[in-house]
Amino acid sequence: MAEAEQTPYGDPLGFAEGEWSDAADPAEEFGEAPEPEAPNESPNELGHLLGDLLDLAARAMTRIKDVPPETWQEIVEDPLSAALQCADAIGVKWERSLEHTLAFARARLAGDYAVDEFGFDPEFTEVVLLPILRLLAEKWFRVELRGADRLPAGGALLVANHAGTLPLDALVLHTVIHDATGRHTRMLGADNIFDTPYVADFAARIGTAVASPANAARLLDNGELVTVFPEGFKGLGKPYAERYRLQRFGRGGFVSTAVSAGVPIVPVAVVGSEEIYPMLGDIAPLARLLGLPYVPVTPTFPWLGLLGAVPLPSKWIISIGEPIDTSAFAEPAEPGAPVEADPVAVMRITEQIRGRIQARLHELLAERPNAFPHLSDLG
Repeated sequence: MAEAEQTPYGDPLGFAEGEWSDAADPAEEFGEAPEPEAPNESPNELGHLLGDLLDLAARAMTRIKDVPPETWQEIVEDPLSAALQCADAIGVKWERSLEHTLAFARARLAGDYAVDEFGFDPEFTEVVLLPILRLLAEKWFRVELRGADRLPAGGALLVANHAGTLPLDALVLHTVIHDATGRHTRMLGADNIFDTPYVADFAARIGTAVASPANAARLLDNGELVTVFPEGFKGLGKPYAERYRLQRFGRGGFVSTAVSAGVPIVPVAVVGSEEIYPMLGDIAPLARLLGLPYVPVTPTFPWLGLLGAVPLPSKWIISIGEPIDTSAFAEPAEPGAPVEADPVAVMRITEQIRGRIQARLHELLAERPNAFPHLSDLG
């Protein structure tokens, strides 16, 4: 496992001895998650940010107007090449040359190659996807990863908060953990992801599997780090006014899965994802028409068109907590009734884990008084 000093994402991995591990053991205390307070931010912070971003957008539009027509024709004819060349131009560090990466991506998208039972292609992920996400994590979000040295060597269930309108938090978490440990995280995704053409193939290719107890059990049995976001779309699509207020963690299926598999639960708190696409509203009729959970209205989308899809450059802190040993939960409350079959016990454990993540979010927000401290360095 990589040492703390080897991560490129800011402060060393890990934090003060005992931090985020002094809460009562979940097997002994199952309190409700505390009611969160609103983040302590200046009311004008987002307004100032949008003014600066509009200035950056105006400069970008000026440059776009100077692009010759033949270049636009090339983009339409070969969007894959255009996308990789654009990524190369903004500083993505490919593991291979741009030409080799482009040839590899084309062959991978069209050819026959080995994948695991879920369709995961680790080579495609490492050669094509992670270099792009690495630039986003390092230069745009300036992610600070803490506690990667706490990740177990074998299988574990990582439980994290979920936010940001689009699931960039899952991809960024995958990237920084891979760079710190050399291991891929295996994400569990909602059914509708795999009902969407192209998206389904891409999600499987980068390591996502349909969220189900059976799939989770197989991945954990294989020793994988499995990532779950129990808030689901309720967390991902919540209004900006409710940022960092955790939604309910469902019925606690992840607890039952971890106990049955005999693996630890690792709480993960993510600060920064709430601000990348501040959701001000939802075009519900259009969402129903398209079969989507929501169609967001943000300060930049749909007003700026494709530029509105660029995430805001918030400062991220990802904190990995002390693994929770689930063997303590395996003791039956009654003879012949294991805890994973007891919905009351499962919900109590679920709420305690949710409360632990919520408390850690409060601590991290207090450390990060400004959500956008490095905007002046951009552009």
